[in-house]
Amino acid sequence: MRNAVPMDLLDKTEVPGFQDIRSLDGQTNNFSRKDRVTLFDQENGKDKKGSIGIANNNHYAVLAISGGAANGAYAVGLLNGWTKQGSRPVFKVVTGVSTGAIIAPFAFLGSGYDEKLKDFYTKFSTKEIMQKNGLLQILFGDSIMSDRLLRRLIEKNFDGPLLKEISTEYKKGRRLYVGTTNLDSQQFVIWDMGKIASIGNDRSLELFRKIILASVTIPIVFQPVYFDVEVNHKKYDEMHVDGGVSKQVFFPYNVLQGFGNSMIKSDIDISKIKYRIYVIMNGYVDPVWRQVPDHVFAIASRTIETLTKTQEIGEIYQLYDFTRMRNGDFNLAYIPSSYVPNTKELFDLQEMQSLFNLGYTQALRGYDWKKEPPGLNE
Repeated sequence: MRNAVPMDLLDKTEVPGFQDIRSLDGQTNNFSRKDRVTLFDQENGKDKKGSIGIANNNHYAVLAISGGAANGAYAVGLLNGWTKQGSRPVFKVVTGVSTGAIIAPFAFLGSGYDEKLKDFYTKFSTKEIMQKNGLLQILFGDSIMSDRLLRRLIEKNFDGPLLKEISTEYKKGRRLYVGTTNLDSQQFVIWDMGKIASIGNDRSLELFRKIILASVTIPIVFQPVYFDVEVNHKKYDEMHVDGGVSKQVFFPYNVLQGFGNSMIKSDIDISKIKYRIYVIMNGYVDPVWRQVPDHVFAIASRTIETLTKTQEIGEIYQLYDFTRMRNGDFNLAYIPSSYVPNTKELFDLQEMQSLFNLGYTQALRGYDWKKEPPGLNE
């Protein structure tokens, strides 16, 4: 039996044992404001070699990685090639949703994890990620597939030492965020993964893994992930699924919105703030022609794909407008429409390797980052 959080208590919930580790998209709470000041305190408390940002080079690099399931191989290839090319920055803030939630922690830690990311996206096929439920489970349960194999992969790749490294970077004033969708409230939830990692116990590791799982949990395909929460010592539960249901790519705008006041409080010249945002879309933004077979599953799949692409383009425009209004530098990468996929299954190893190679080659040559959203000039 479920006990969902009542609507009037949605902004008051806490995960038992954890405080101030998440926020609702579009809402700035007291924790968010305080964290902006903490970020600068952490940054300024380090020497120039240890800090990333104003105290170092007067420049912030931000990375936002989209959803896209197996297409995440494209972002992984691009990151690997970017490292080899030599101009990949250390990111002040990294965000990830859906497949981007798996990539984001490794991208946050840097090029030392490039090979591990490559293995994750070029060595596991559909049968090693998902397992079909029995007929009765499908008819009377909440999903078509079991998440047992996916959960095991997440447990293997996100361990204690990894969280310890994330914690170290968090304490330098860097931030890592992952998004999930609360289906009960239809809200996008932003989790502060660096703060969770910094708690440094078994419960924080369990929660970290659970958030990653929730962010990649495609509804109906996989069972929802439930989070136990409480308000005034009364217990409730929340149903979370793929963050891509709400947003395909995101940046917590209050991070930069709060920088101004935080800089003033930290005696830093606000005119010094500069930032460059890199958006990696694990999908197409241009129309891609394909003859759709005349059966229900093909039509449903193509419809969802089209809706997702439209959603992505809208979110790219939001990020572009926000960056432009604050004199930031906008940079966008996506799979070119000239690339024709030949996918035979959801996680097709040959296709994923091809996408990895595409991203790697483009970055190695010096990626031609798009400075505007698609169709803006038209």
